[in-house]
Amino acid sequence: MGRRIRGIRSGRKVSRIGNYAIASSVADPSCISCTTFNILAPIYKRLNHQDQSIRESENKAYWLNRNHLILDWLLDERSSIICLQEFWVGNEELVNIYKKRLGDAGYTIFKLARTNNRGDGLLTAVHKDIFRVINHRELLFNDFGDRVAQLLHVELIAPFSQCRGNSYVRQEILIVNTHLLFPHNSSLCLERLRQVYKILQYVESYQKEYKLNPLPIILCGDWNGSKKGHVYKFLRSQGFVSSYDTAHQYADADAHKWVSHRNHRGNICGVDFIWLLNPNRYRKLLKTSWSEAVFGMFKYQLRRASLTEHDAFAFLKADSDGDYITYTGFCEALRQLKLVGHCYGLSIEETKDLWVQADIDGNGVLDFEEFQQRIWNPSWTEGGDEVISKDACDEFTYGTEQTIGFSVKNAVLFPTEVEKGLWPEDYSLSDHARLTVVFSPVRMPCSRLTS
Repeated sequence: MGRRIRGIRSGRKVSRIGNYAIASSVADPSCISCTTFNILAPIYKRLNHQDQSIRESENKAYWLNRNHLILDWLLDERSSIICLQEFWVGNEELVNIYKKRLGDAGYTIFKLARTNNRGDGLLTAVHKDIFRVINHRELLFNDFGDRVAQLLHVELIAPFSQCRGNSYVRQEILIVNTHLLFPHNSSLCLERLRQVYKILQYVESYQKEYKLNPLPIILCGDWNGSKKGHVYKFLRSQGFVSSYDTAHQYADADAHKWVSHRNHRGNICGVDFIWLLNPNRYRKLLKTSWSEAVFGMFKYQLRRASLTEHDAFAFLKADSDGDYITYTGFCEALRQLKLVGHCYGLSIEETKDLWVQADIDGNGVLDFEEFQQRIWNPSWTEGGDEVISKDACDEFTYGTEQTIGFSVKNAVLFPTEVEKGLWPEDYSLSDHARLTVVFSPVRMPCSRLTS
């Protein structure tokens, strides 16, 4: 079998936005680039549509050839940061191939297996000429999906021209690589939201542990959810922007304009993201965003049951003697909507926290106005273009030093058809598209801001 899978065209680069080749952006010494790619572990790749039990892992020639092609692409593109998902960590030969080829090309490599010996995991690589690794952390969710995440704290080695000056400029970044649970059914949406919440909690605690001023955060991976989902809205509420959508000037509503995955059900959707949070972006309290996201899910389930606003309120207060919702009624509604009562549902503590958030006046019951404000018509403020608030700044000790942030200079998906919302039948490198983003560093002041 020759190495001729769709995805390589020898002698020329094919990743483009219009007439502007991304290769020129990647090669720009004043920029950094990042690639995320779910490379479809051979233990999951099906070779025969008639017999779904036949996996690529049973044919060494197939998986070896395909992974060499993936490495050819990655090394040809030369991204500063490479984040892979569904990396077959359970196969020592394959692991050594990636270590050898990426290592010889100048990358520092970190791999992390999913818990309970699932066989696959994550690989994150950063180029030694561009980054010094300050710290590396592994985050094990210890959930029923055995999901994990990697956190890298890195420093740019060579100062960038636009960041130079008389004052000291911090040039550190936090990089996260993850692969969220697949939403096999709607009841798993809560667990996927919780996985993101755990990541952001960990990042927040890491910055506090090391007394770090806000740093740029890049979240990479297969999020197994589109721009229409609760995870997307949750990250937006925390100030993160989708780098690909930023490069193409797509709005949050433009979910149909690109795809990055054809799943095992044959559906195509956009699920692979490189999220960016700059140090001066507006950020809500994390716990507030989490509560709003869960309430949003709660409302979605109520509307899915064809309940209007007044019908939903009546449903929630069914056990009450008055025109209000009790905590017991609230819990029963969560149970009927399958948000509690199983291993991946809300815990007792989480349920109590939500109740406290909803009970604005603290009198132990929810009236119709509180139901409207917290559940049915909440004010969901997304990150937008605001700078970090004064209250958020008070959590950090700012000095006179400056830090870098990033603007999105370029972003492409390959194969190119996916940028038009189409999935090419002759593409077999993976069941995911590869996303590469080029960032241009910009200087950002860290002086204390006022509201």
